[in-house]
Amino acid sequence: MVGLAAVASAGAEASFIALKVSSTILYMASTGLLLFMNKVQPSQLAEEQRNAVRFFKQLQEEFRTKIALENFDENDVNEAMEKVLALDKAYPLPLLGSMIEKFPENVKPAKWWPEMKKRNRKHQKENEGKSNGWNLRLEEEMKKIVMVMRNKDMKNNLKLSEKVLKLNKILAFCGPLLTGFAAFGSVFLGSVNASWPMMFGIIFGALASVVNTIEHGGQVGMVFEFYRTATGFFQLMEDTIELNMNEEDYLKRENGELFEIKVALKLGRRVSELRQFSFEDDDDDNVCEEFASKLF
Repeated sequence: MVGLAAVASAGAEASFIALKVSSTILYMASTGLLLFMNKVQPSQLAEEQRNAVRFFKQLQEEFRTKIALENFDENDVNEAMEKVLALDKAYPLPLLGSMIEKFPENVKPAKWWPEMKKRNRKHQKENEGKSNGWNLRLEEEMKKIVMVMRNKDMKNNLKLSEKVLKLNKILAFCGPLLTGFAAFGSVFLGSVNASWPMMFGIIFGALASVVNTIEHGGQVGMVFEFYRTATGFFQLMEDTIELNMNEEDYLKRENGELFEIKVALKLGRRVSELRQFSFEDDDDDNVCEEFASKLF
């Protein structure tokens, strides 16, 4: 439209003014809309709410299972309330008072669970034995998994999330700035005897289109939220494993065999794969080439 206004400036005055005003209004409206879009980050917001729905459904199934088994007490009720409140705090309703910071200074893993506390087991089956399914091999296996998750999976996801966040910050800053320059050039179109207003309007308008297509069309905010949530997933697994490992009384831990199966499933591995993986590179654990998870 700026180009058409520049062409029309040599002809009908009315057409020139109409095109000039239209292009200026469109650029100014685009600048305001982009400022709002970059503040809200729709793709990231959608990913946050998808995660919130998924985690609430998991909690719902967990509560239904406990109710069906009729194996709960007041401590379970309090724990359930803490989980719901922690999840509600981690993923507040969008546009209603508070939102998750879209451009944090420091990238931290998402945390949607309360502080984990040691709890006493209410029942102990006779066939579980005194070790409750735990042995030295399983403990070493869990230690190796925690080490690899911390040094490989979490570190890699945090590094990627930081890079994506930097890219998103640059794009969010440049988009409105470019449309603002284009609007500035459009305002002075025909007012000065020079070609720079037309160049401002055309070049900066085209650059703004490219930047905004990359940012919102490429859903950069969603990618950042994905890596942040993946890092939180590994942090939750690490906390869960360490909670069991730090409990000296085997009878107060989760059943070792079931716990090993649960960890394997969450990492996208078979139990046999998990055992083989945990005993690789025993000479130097820090040089493990493989990631703990096959899912992220």
